[in-house]
Amino acid sequence: MKEAILFAILGYLSGSVLYANVFGTLFKNKELYQCSADKNPGSANAFKYGGIKCGTLTLLCDLAKGFLPVFCYLQLSPVVKDWTLPLVLAAPVVGHIFPVFYKFRGGKGIAATFGCLLGLLPYALPVLLFAAAFVFLSVVLRIRPHYYRTIAAYISTDFTMILAGVVPAIWCGFLIITAAVTFKMHLSKEEKERLEVKLLWRH
Repeated sequence: MKEAILFAILGYLSGSVLYANVFGTLFKNKELYQCSADKNPGSANAFKYGGIKCGTLTLLCDLAKGFLPVFCYLQLSPVVKDWTLPLVLAAPVVGHIFPVFYKFRGGKGIAATFGCLLGLLPYALPVLLFAAAFVFLSVVLRIRPHYYRTIAAYISTDFTMILAGVVPAIWCGFLIITAAVTFKMHLSKEEKERLEVKLLWRH
């Protein structure tokens, strides 16, 4: 339990470092999220307003901030059924969304979520289900705008994890992540356009 609390705290602090701001300041001498409509300090805006180098470094570090705490914790406590795992799994994403270093104003946490799920490797099913949800909702059942697609991807992943028999400790952790991301999306300053749902074969 002590190890879980320690790694949850480390994960939260890791998540609280907003690399879009770090590399934006380093390469462009500005906080990139201030340039965007949604004010989101994430990888997408790092690519859009900072360029390929800034965006790539931001993406890799946002993945790493989730991957390292979860992966390292599981090396010390490799039992994925342990009910302390949800705290460790969710902490980096919560840190990214509500970063202590930036007055609790952070990003959406999508890349950090992928990083946390990658930290479960070699158990790959959770991250594959999450990736599949985004692909399906972007290509087959196309949900627009991104605001609704993101929320739908998280919620649908929760259901598919349960149906696919993913370890309860993992889908419970992902449920915490979903709640945090949904709350953040609700607070987002991006314009919430009308919901559109189109099938692949219908234009």
